[in-house]
Parts: sequence; C-alpha cells; structure tokens
Amino acid sequence: MRAEGRPHVVLGVSGGIAAYKACELLRRLTESGHDVTVVPTVSALEFVGAPTWAALSGKPVAADVWSGVHEVPHVRIGQTADLVVVAPATADLLAKAAHGLADDLLTNTLLTARCPVVFAPAMHTEMWEHPATQENVATLRRRGAVVVEPAEGRLTGADTGKGRLPEPAEIFEVATEVLDRRDAANPTDLAGLHVVVSAGGTREYLDPVRFLGNRSSGLQGYALARTAVARGAEVTLVAANVALPDPAGAKVVRVETTAELREAVVSAAATADAVVMAAAPADFRPGAVSEAKIKKADDGSAPVIALEQNPDILAELARERVRAGTVVVGFAAETGDDHGSVLDHARAKLARKGCDLLVVNDVSGGKVFGSPENEAVVLDRDGGATAVPRGSKSALAHVIWDQVVARVETA
Repeated sequence: MRAEGRPHVVLGVSGGIAAYKACELLRRLTESGHDVTVVPTVSALEFVGAPTWAALSGKPVAADVWSGVHEVPHVRIGQTADLVVVAPATADLLAKAAHGLADDLLTNTLLTARCPVVFAPAMHTEMWEHPATQENVATLRRRGAVVVEPAEGRLTGADTGKGRLPEPAEIFEVATEVLDRRDAANPTDLAGLHVVVSAGGTREYLDPVRFLGNRSSGLQGYALARTAVARGAEVTLVAANVALPDPAGAKVVRVETTAELREAVVSAAATADAVVMAAAPADFRPGAVSEAKIKKADDGSAPVIALEQNPDILAELARERVRAGTVVVGFAAETGDDHGSVLDHARAKLARKGCDLLVVNDVSGGKVFGSPENEAVVLDRDGGATAVPRGSKSALAHVIWDQVVARVETA
C-alpha cells in the first residue's frame, strides 16, 4: 500500500554480492521520507533475505508475481512508482530490462513503470566491458533510463577494476536528483553528451610541506557532476585537492597543481560537448620550488618569493576549442572595489575570457566557500543575465545545465 503524500520509490535488488550495500541505500531512502517498496530477485534473496528487506522497509517483500496476486503486484507496483532504482543491477538484469523480458516481479515492474528508472550496475570488469552488456546499456539509455557508470576498485575475491557498485550515499544523491526532475519535459536531456567539470582548488608548492592555495571546497563542482549524471550525461570530473566521496557515475581524475589541472581538462575536453570550469586554479606559482623545507632566518627576516603567472585555462579552452560547438562555462569569484561592482568585474572577465557562460559569485567576506548553499548570477556572452537566488548548490547546477542544453541544441 502506497503512503499518501510521500514519493513512492521502488528499490529493485538483483542477485549480486553488492546486494548487501542496497540495505544502506534503503535506509537513506526511508529516513529521508520516501515510501519504499523493495523488489528483489530470487537470486538477490540468496545474498540478503526477505526478513531484512521487510524490516528495513516496513513492508512485506516478494520476488514472484504470485504473492498477493489479488492486488496484481506485477502491474500495480510499477504503475504507482515515482521512481525505480535497481541497485545492484547485474549483467543479467540489464539484459532482461533491455530486451523487455518479464519472468519475475522486478522485471514486470520495470515493464509497467512509466516513471524515471535508475540502474546502478555492479559486476566483474569483463562482464561490464562485454559488447553485449554495453549494447544493453546503450539501449536503456536511449529509452531514457539513467544507467550509472560503475566505480573502479575492489571486486569479488582478489579482483579489482571497473564494475564496483558506487557507494550507497552517492547512489542516493543521484536517485533523489532524478526523482526531483521527474516532471521535467526531458529529465535526461544531457543523455548522449560528454561533459567535463573541474572542481576544488589547486596547490602550488613552495617547498615539500608548504603551498599556495585557496579556499575552494569543490562542493559546487561535485554538485554539477552529480546533477549531470542524473540528467544522463557521461561525466568526467577533474578534482583538485578535494576531500569528498566520488560522485556515482562520474569518472574522477585527481590533480594537485594548476599545470596538472590544465593537462587533465584539455585532454578530456577533446571529446566534450561542454566544459564547466568550477575549480579555482591558483593564478600564480612560485618561480622556484625549494627541495628542502624553508627554514626561519635567525635575524627574523622573511624570504622573498618570486611568483610566476599560471596559464589561463578557461581562456585557452574558449579560444582553442578542439570540438566546434563545445560550450565553455567559467566561474568568477568576485568582490567589488573602487573600480567597479562585482558584476562590472564579471562582465569584463567574460569578455576577456571568451567563454559562453560565466557564473558569478560574490565572495565578499568569504561567502560561498565550504557552504552547502550558493547564490549567483549567470552571465552569457550575448548580454543576458540570470540571477539564481540563494539555495542548494544542486539548484544552481541545474540552472547552469539548463543553459548549457539550450546552447547545445542551438549549436
């Protein structure tokens, strides 16, 4: 029975060793106020039993279409769902879903659901990379499903590689983003697009223990990555010194310095439809890096450190677009001064950089850094300005992706 007024989420669990992780996903869904019905496969019950799912969801659990047959569960569960999440999704389950097979309650539910569907695959690397699996994934994505790229790491036994189930907390983030967009005209409007997002702040080393850096936390860049995954994109996230869990479904490239950030972003941009530079690269680096820790002088004097200017990555991306039509988005953390307001400086920067969009943050007094919320003005090269009121960083991310989609469609 569906709980009135609460989003109804179906959690499908297929028969992989990662089924135990779905218990954590279920807990997050129920504790955040969702009405959750768990639909495991028979194989999944070999890993986690029905009593566990029933206790955590507060509902009876069945894998076949014959239990409670008077309520027609093979039709009703899918018809009443606001979201279906399958975690883990095995190669077998993906194949059945792609080909419309319906031999148990979960596959019947997938056929009758008219809501968004998220698959979080988990399997051995060879199974994930097999052409049959890749074709099944492509088919599901073409139909509007969100298939989250598996993570890389330890698999069953001693094996490691791509195929690991992303962390439940990150699957939860993607699922809730998809659920929030279920009424959008095209919830997966980034499907088929490769987007590159940079996040965090670079470090320029003075010696083995000291560096020049900034206060960027990476939260906005990670919000951009998560929302892009939820909207169906292939996402490459270039993360500079960020202490955050990898967003589910994103390929994460970790860097430290501005030179490393430039190399990673320029490389990924070669196949990108959009590049969003949310990272804060250091503008300057020391002209020389000491091989030993710089010691205090006995006379109390301080060392003089000569700085060199780092390359302007955003301007380079905008000027030398490897792919025609790639949308380039920059960020500007600005403060007003005697020479102009925040927006005055931002408009000058937009013209100087040559990007398509510039997201402007007023950081007077340290605002924005490390906060879960943000407010901004999105400027475009045609003279438009979109004010985004204070809200979650995910809300700002969606506004940015809306404008990116509009530019990609008109390119």
